[in-house]
Amino acid sequence: MAEISEKPTVEEISTLLRNKFSDKLKVTGTATRRVFVKVEKDAIHPVCEYIHNILSFEHATSIMGNDMKDHMEVIYHLSNYYSGVIIELTTDLPLDDLHVRSVSDIWGGGNWHERETHELFGIVFDGHPKLERLLTPDSYEFYPFRKSYKLRGQE
Repeated sequence: MAEISEKPTVEEISTLLRNKFSDKLKVTGTATRRVFVKVEKDAIHPVCEYIHNILSFEHATSIMGNDMKDHMEVIYHLSNYYSGVIIELTTDLPLDDLHVRSVSDIWGGGNWHERETHELFGIVFDGHPKLERLLTPDSYEFYPFRKSYKLRGQE
């Protein structure tokens, strides 16, 4: 395995991710203190374990959904406070299979982000310890951040 510097740069992080997961992800871009990565949904958990355990990204800053009309995305912003680098992981979910593995066992704070994303978009985080609604009643059958959701009076 390649030697990881104490404070890896964006270029080092990009190279390490490409080398480790060449068949499961693509680094789509970089910027100052940013790495943008597209990941296959079945690789989210192992990629996140590597990012946390080997690259020392200690915080899931946000986990959120995005409705692209023909599919959903889950976007993860992962932070390394020491280097100041943020990795943005994106994975696509087909509308007929809105399941992705939970990363709440890697980053405890991800628990709340995943619950909120589930409540607003209907994305299911498999293996989540308590995937239930936070604000809306359990009987609520809609996901208000989906583009198909219409408010009263909207056509």
